[in-house]
Amino acid sequence: MTVDLDESVEPDHEPGHEPGHEPDHEPEGAVDNDFDDLDVVADEHSVSLFEGDEGGLEYAQRHTLVTLLKQRFISARTHPRDWQTLVDHERVLRSRLNDLFLDLQIDPLREVAWKRQATSETASRFPTLLHDTAWSREETLVLVHLRDRLRAGLASGDARVYIDREDIVEYVASFRPAHATDEAGDEKRARNAVVSIVKAGLLIGSSGDDRYEISEAVEPLLPLELLQELLEALQRANGTEVPDADPEADLFEEDAE
Repeated sequence: MTVDLDESVEPDHEPGHEPGHEPDHEPEGAVDNDFDDLDVVADEHSVSLFEGDEGGLEYAQRHTLVTLLKQRFISARTHPRDWQTLVDHERVLRSRLNDLFLDLQIDPLREVAWKRQATSETASRFPTLLHDTAWSREETLVLVHLRDRLRAGLASGDARVYIDREDIVEYVASFRPAHATDEAGDEKRARNAVVSIVKAGLLIGSSGDDRYEISEAVEPLLPLELLQELLEALQRANGTEVPDADPEADLFEEDAE
């Protein structure tokens, strides 16, 4: 079972939803430099940055627009200068994305922004630059667990929430069907899922770390109803009944506000 979440700019591909399709992540360690190259620009407030330049955005605005297109999301935590530029110039950046049939989504409370394919009012299909990829079963379970732990930590007053790699692997293992015998293969897939989520930026740290910070982007980026439905389906598929009053159900409800 899979859930489509990843969206990255892929001009040479049509969006697909093939089960088991690997997410097309940025290479490990390819974190946006958040303006580290600003000093090579002669005048960051100029809208003419190279010979023949007909663009109408300043350097910082263009940098943020490119980051929004390349990355799954930006946040005040991971891209502080891009986030501030977005806050200061939201209307013009939203307009540029709209020109590409993309819709800008912003969660001001968690300070996270991401893009979505725009939907036509007439149900017709727009041309798209986005390539939708499907998360694997193990990756989806990791996302469910991260959202669970993030909400629990924030409810306890933690400013930042951390999780151990082994905690994640054990959670995924708890969904292994009783008839499954390839424990080594299952564990390898669970550990690979952790690496994928790190590359996606939803776990902050390096792939080889034993402990990670959970990104605040986990909650606004995930389709909550689908994750709940998936978790229940996995429980039933593994031969375990889902209680009528699931003790974890409140973790999938929207905040009262």
